[in-house]
Amino acid sequence: MTDTEPAGGETPDGLLGWCLVANVARETVRGESGLDIQHGTKHFRAGALLWLPPVRWDPGHGRRHAVGRHRGNGRRYVNMVVRMDDLENFRVKGVYSEALVRGLNGYDHDPAAPRTLQNPWTRERAQEWADARNHFREPLFIEGHPYAHPRISVPNPPPAEIRIDGETLHLARYGTGGAHYSRTPPPTEWIPGP
Repeated sequence: MTDTEPAGGETPDGLLGWCLVANVARETVRGESGLDIQHGTKHFRAGALLWLPPVRWDPGHGRRHAVGRHRGNGRRYVNMVVRMDDLENFRVKGVYSEALVRGLNGYDHDPAAPRTLQNPWTRERAQEWADARNHFREPLFIEGHPYAHPRISVPNPPPAEIRIDGETLHLARYGTGGAHYSRTPPPTEWIPGP
């Protein structure tokens, strides 16, 4: 999904480049086993628009550089490393602001060329990345194991039961931290007779 941009091969007036964007998720998980649910992150409000420049160096597993307006000062763009699990609604937007270009360029910004993105996305590459991330599969956790299963993920929403290595697992809980499965079936509801 792209924001309102001209169709076809037209280049809008004032366009400085394309960028992958996402919003900070309404609920983010923290703490042991993801039981601490927060609204937004420490640095960005829930729903805040973050601009994701192409990766120059890897900040760590599941993390990415992002440029956005800080929770404490909504006037300036800041460059932070965020967890990808804290982001949703990936899409492509055009860059029109020199201040945003300065934030996306970071240390590579050239004051002699203030309207030039140093490491730009192509619109097609950013759209492919957004589509892949929006169809992201949920991590699968099995009761008694603190980490997600390394080889298996489940669709969103997850199935009530799955079979792994000949064993049937039952969905115990599902939230922003992924799908948690248990070896014991859920309790059956008792319905009183007439």
